[in-house]
Amino acid sequence: MSILVNKDTRVLVQGITGREGAFHSQQMLAYGTKVVAGVTPGKGGEWACDGKIPVFDTCKSAVESTGANCALIYVPARFAADAMFESADAGLPLLVCITEGVPVQDMMKVRNYLDQKNIRLIGPNCPGLLTPGEAKVGIIPGHISRPGTVGIVARSGTLTYEVIDAITKSGMGQSTCVGIGGDPINGTNFIDVLAMFEEDPHTDRVVLIGEIGGNDEEKAAEFIADHMTKPVVAFIAGQTAPPGKRMGHAGAIVEGSSGLASDKIRALEQARVKVAKHPEQIPALLA
Repeated sequence: MSILVNKDTRVLVQGITGREGAFHSQQMLAYGTKVVAGVTPGKGGEWACDGKIPVFDTCKSAVESTGANCALIYVPARFAADAMFESADAGLPLLVCITEGVPVQDMMKVRNYLDQKNIRLIGPNCPGLLTPGEAKVGIIPGHISRPGTVGIVARSGTLTYEVIDAITKSGMGQSTCVGIGGDPINGTNFIDVLAMFEEDPHTDRVVLIGEIGGNDEEKAAEFIADHMTKPVVAFIAGQTAPPGKRMGHAGAIVEGSSGLASDKIRALEQARVKVAKHPEQIPALLA
């Protein structure tokens, strides 16, 4: 059991003929993910990944021919919004956008459009999704994971990998790992994923990886206190970041007294969440 993606997910890759799209499509195929189509305008009729994946000019024709039900987007930032609009219009219920640097104004339009169509977006500027042993949709390294019952949701990609690795080495495994991205406006937030993990019978514990900037972690703490019955462990990155300087993600910036790590940690601890001082401490808190 998993959330969002599993062994039946059929992935369409937008930008499959580009360097990143081609490389990670090969990685996903090697993991066992069902990558069924690629989309690059003007290259319809070609084949990608050593002749394994057909390329189409449009998402609509790719969906009609292959039954794809998830779009994975690797196109440059200036084209990312149009790629998301096209996937939505093709009827794909789940979009995963890896692209970073998507303009905030573009994301405001995309988010409004997808909400009207009730389409789930993961990202942008995220590592994607991984359900160990079933499907890898994005750039999370599959070899560091193992199937298990710990759900992971994170704003940071590299910290996601570090925590997955630490949990695996401790003898535990993961149900699904969700990288939501660290941009100011994204498609799916902590609360969305926490609610899915709460409903998933095969997830019994959850790890939340946050960072400075915004108030998403404080909102998540309220949700955990009011709605979560499963134990949650957290880590907040950027505890020593200087005010006013963006750290890594576009949304990871402390402005005045807003977005401080200390406020996030306090809110989570008040919601009975165990907060790790460093990522390597997470397995011990889970146990």
